[in-house]
Amino acid sequence: MGHKGKDIAALWGVGRLPGAPGTWGSAAALAPGCALLYLGGPWALAGAALLLALVALWAAGAHAATTGEEDAAEVVIDEAVGMWLALLPAAGPLSALAAFALFRALDIAKPWPVSWAERRLPGAWGVVADDALAGAIAALLLWGAQRVFGF
Repeated sequence: MGHKGKDIAALWGVGRLPGAPGTWGSAAALAPGCALLYLGGPWALAGAALLLALVALWAAGAHAATTGEEDAAEVVIDEAVGMWLALLPAAGPLSALAAFALFRALDIAKPWPVSWAERRLPGAWGVVADDALAGAIAALLLWGAQRVFGF
């Protein structure tokens, strides 16, 4: 079970790609998230993000139990959760790319409450919650920009 959790946590190797694993994980989640949004709408994507968050909690915990690392760089399933949340208001390819950019910026900068969740929540909860919050904030910013600028 531990090995399987490690593979799922790393999105079957995506988190082990060289460079920026969080960006790779977010990019890997972009197309499936867009497909879910296109085929099922925002409620389907939100439901899928919730299910993925539950899997991410298990996988991040299993990864930590197997490796002893609380939040290893290769764990990128949490980026997929955040990316799917960021995509919720996306209305097309350009807004999906904007969601990607906003999510990555927030995940890297870690403003409050993202930084709070990362530091204060225990174990897998902190691993997943910081990305979920970054994704939710990105979605709110994208939604607000769409309302203000009409796109």
